[in-house]
Amino acid sequence: MTSVAEKLQSKAKKPVGTKQVRLKLVYIDFWSTVKLSFLIAVAIGIITVVATFLVYVILARLGIFTTLDTLLQEVLGDSSFTLQDTLSIGQVMLFAIVVAILNVVIGTVLGAIAALLYNLSVRITGGLLVGFTNN
Repeated sequence: MTSVAEKLQSKAKKPVGTKQVRLKLVYIDFWSTVKLSFLIAVAIGIITVVATFLVYVILARLGIFTTLDTLLQEVLGDSSFTLQDTLSIGQVMLFAIVVAILNVVIGTVLGAIAALLYNLSVRITGGLLVGFTNN
């Protein structure tokens, strides 16, 4: 007589070897690349604006601007010049927003150019060979 454990063990599936699939990447969809690069560039633009705001607030709270104001007034001898008037939060954030908008445009264009260059180079090289396994 065999035990129940032996019967269950015999019914257990045998381990299956790993299968490997090799595929060639021969085309990247242009519009998908443009949309993805646009979304990534927008995310980086938002991060840029938020990081600029946080850095400005931290520098203002630590008193770095007032220290630099006193140093510049002593060096220049001009008591009317203040760094906080020149670099107000509005001007800094406007600059950060302009930089973020430029980064969105440039990032989207670079993503489109990368897709076009890859699609053109595939005609010469035959594509990128990628391997997948089912672990």
